[in-house]
Amino acid sequence: MDYYLWIVTFHIMAVLSWMAMLFYQPRLYVYHTEHKDKPDFVKVVKIQEYKMYKYIGLPAMWATIISGILMLYLRPDLLQSDGWMHAKILVVIVLTAYSFSLEHYRVQLEKDNYSKSGNFFRAYNEVPTVLSLLIVGYVITKTFSLAFTFITLAIGAFVIYRVIKQTPKNT
Repeated sequence: MDYYLWIVTFHIMAVLSWMAMLFYQPRLYVYHTEHKDKPDFVKVVKIQEYKMYKYIGLPAMWATIISGILMLYLRPDLLQSDGWMHAKILVVIVLTAYSFSLEHYRVQLEKDNYSKSGNFFRAYNEVPTVLSLLIVGYVITKTFSLAFTFITLAIGAFVIYRVIKQTPKNT
């Protein structure tokens, strides 16, 4: 099982790369939507959005998922936990759906379809932070706590609400 730790190391690095995309991609969408009247700027941002998602985010997401499955295959006892691994897997599924939603929005913006505002993307940018807090909490404590989950989601909802509330309406 010496190689298991190498898989864990690879998994952590893949997660870091995936999270970098998840944290930054919506910020690019904010810039894109708020500067849509500047074609030269938008052209550059579209390239950044494409490369960030296709060359960093998507491969890192698949590397995270595959290495995670491999870790569970090698250590099936992790699924016999107090429910923390199941909770983590559920949150990873939600994070994966979020990741695919970023590609959906990227394609819409590529077509100059501005159905969402910069304000929406500012708030949407907070989602991976909340989800990653849940994942890290479960992994570090090796415990599933309903209280921790609800408190984290409530604080996350409050932060997202404040982002929406404090952002000027014209952006």
